[in-house]
Amino acid sequence: MPENVIPLETAQEWAATWRANPENTVKAFLIPRIDVTELLAENNVGDIRAYVGIDGDGMHKLMLVGVDASDNDLIDAKAGQFIYDFTRPCPPECDIKSPLYTLEP
Repeated sequence: MPENVIPLETAQEWAATWRANPENTVKAFLIPRIDVTELLAENNVGDIRAYVGIDGDGMHKLMLVGVDASDNDLIDAKAGQFIYDFTRPCPPECDIKSPLYTLEP
């Protein structure tokens, strides 16, 4: 079994807790493979950190940055270390049949 995995039931509990806050309308984010590939190809990237934000139009955003071996964010455009803007929140980009979407077994 891979490291850092959780059972579906735990994921559903966490998702339900997030959704219990009426201000949280986003259920998930679709992350394009090319963005992850480009991020992992940056110099000194060992891990990825995600930040959640809301843009000026009220759209929820998931922003990813590379993280080095010392757990520091790598953000320096001159050095080719970028902040990736993942702009496909669910809704509307959802798999409405997923047990994490429906929260049903």
